[in-house]
Amino acid sequence: MLARRAIVAAGTAAAAMAATRASAQAAGAQASGAQAPGGTGAPARAGASGAQPGGDASPRPRAGDALLVVDVQNDFMPGGALAVPRGDEVVPVINRLAQAFRLAVLTQDWHVPGHSSFASSHADRKPFDVLKLAYGNQVLWPDHCVQGTEGAALHRDLSVPHAQLVIRKGYNRDVDSYSAFIEADRRTRTGLDAWLKAKGVRRVFCCGLATDFCVAWTALDARRLGFEAIVVEDACRAIDLDGSLARAWDAMARAGVGRVRAAAIA
Repeated sequence: MLARRAIVAAGTAAAAMAATRASAQAAGAQASGAQAPGGTGAPARAGASGAQPGGDASPRPRAGDALLVVDVQNDFMPGGALAVPRGDEVVPVINRLAQAFRLAVLTQDWHVPGHSSFASSHADRKPFDVLKLAYGNQVLWPDHCVQGTEGAALHRDLSVPHAQLVIRKGYNRDVDSYSAFIEADRRTRTGLDAWLKAKGVRRVFCCGLATDFCVAWTALDARRLGFEAIVVEDACRAIDLDGSLARAWDAMARAGVGRVRAAAIA
């Protein structure tokens, strides 16, 4: 029932590509401060095995693991308001991947109409302008993932029926949210970390859209909050403009985020 709605055409992939140029500084600031818990600051390179500093090198799911499926929503699909190129290709990969996990969590951007991150909410502003808000610089986006709309719905073919939790983020009118754990003010938590810890989760596998933004911010925050973290790279797609994908992978590696392909898991 969570993911059976049709894709709505609204905008183009080029729009999302243009957005990246304006938002790269914000994402880079988030990524550049990342380091492994413990404060050593030492680069932690993680190979295809998904090894974590101090963790189990095997990427095979085990007790204490959870799959985080990030923002697989219509507005981020080709033809959506903030389309990620080839974003729809992640859906069958995630469907297969999810079968290997007992515990799965879905996230959704879930904005109110008139959200402060929308260009339409500000006079004389256009999409992809950058505006200083109370918590820092904010890229102004086209209206997207508005609560209850087809654009906010999960892709109709996404099938993770055993997901136990849906985290809806970005519903605070005055604060945007990229990470599944902490909103863009870098103070407000979604509650996901407490829920995972209550379930005994120690390691999270991240997938979805987009690798270099919401997935990366989620993985980096997972590390900051004490979880081992692995990104399933072929279960993600990136915007990747002006090197944003390479910078995201570098920041995640330095933070101790592992990197694996779905075939190594399921």
